[in-house]
Amino acid sequence: MAKKNDRLAACAARRRRAFKLAGEQKIDAMLISKHEDVGYFCGFTGDDATLLIGQRWAVLITDGRFGQQGPRECPDIEVVIRKKGMPETIKKTLEGRKIRSLGVQSANMTVATLEAYTKVLGVRRVKPVTDIVAPLRTAKDALEVAQIRKAVSIAQKAFVRLTSRGAKAFVGRSEREVAAELEYLMRLEGADSPAFETILAAGPHACDCHYRPDSTKIRAGQSVLIDWGAKIGGYCSDLTRTIFTGKIPPKIGEIYEVVSKAQTAGINAVRAGASLKTPDTLARKVITDAGYEFIHGLGHGLGREVHEAPGLGGKGTGRLRSGMVVTVEPGIYLPGVGGVRIEDDILVTADGPKRLSTLTTDIRDMMLKK
Repeated sequence: MAKKNDRLAACAARRRRAFKLAGEQKIDAMLISKHEDVGYFCGFTGDDATLLIGQRWAVLITDGRFGQQGPRECPDIEVVIRKKGMPETIKKTLEGRKIRSLGVQSANMTVATLEAYTKVLGVRRVKPVTDIVAPLRTAKDALEVAQIRKAVSIAQKAFVRLTSRGAKAFVGRSEREVAAELEYLMRLEGADSPAFETILAAGPHACDCHYRPDSTKIRAGQSVLIDWGAKIGGYCSDLTRTIFTGKIPPKIGEIYEVVSKAQTAGINAVRAGASLKTPDTLARKVITDAGYEFIHGLGHGLGREVHEAPGLGGKGTGRLRSGMVVTVEPGIYLPGVGGVRIEDDILVTADGPKRLSTLTTDIRDMMLKK
């Protein structure tokens, strides 16, 4: 019960902060329609939900499929089971609450949906807004960090279970088969689901940084890039390792060491107050000084979504803040040869980076036994 009460208290505190930001934009209430944001503010996990947030009140609107789940997961707020369309249900829910201006998440709403809301609620009442929720979600509270740690732990345990069987867990099996087993192992370890579709690329396929595994059989003496993550309690992990099913291909071994040094440089630059550009700049320099190209940003925020603010890259304009969780994932990709990426999940603190993932990156440990 204590953990549930802690979650409810955290959600209530997040709603109060959101309402304060909304008030600064002259908004009397907020309509939260993005699935991940609804969960962030009330803990509801169903896939049909809209949340209204006002001063000292909140209402979750969902459909009849979640008539039991809604009150169970959100016992501290009102739950409305809609019988009609969402705009009509919202209008009825707002009756008597003296809401003159209702903020809606414009980035998560189609033109047709916005028109439907304005038609039912009134053009002057509906106010499209941006940048109210994202600033709240970028820095994680203690409960969120704990959930991310759990997601990281699950992903790591599944990886260890797979790779501890040695090269025989890979050689002669298709990329798709091994990826599916890794996702199955994450569920066995307690994951609600994979955080995203697992990337598992053998040999030359690893030059495609967002490769989708297929029926290609993995051979002995190949490198295999694995990008995987677990999701639990609404929070994600995101890790990448490059392993070897035998002798390390010379060129892949060379770029592995470069990527490893680049990652160390990037991680060491992650601290509260640092520019979002700095970790990327330092990691990128290691790669370019070695004569290679780095084709994507160094990393991204991690939380209820696999990719969320902030972005660690050359175009970043903000600064890192304590409580942010980011990935640091440099890579080198050589067409026709393969690629290497190493990725870990890092908590930003005033004292520097705190690595949430603990898997080794030493190239010697990436060589699987026969």
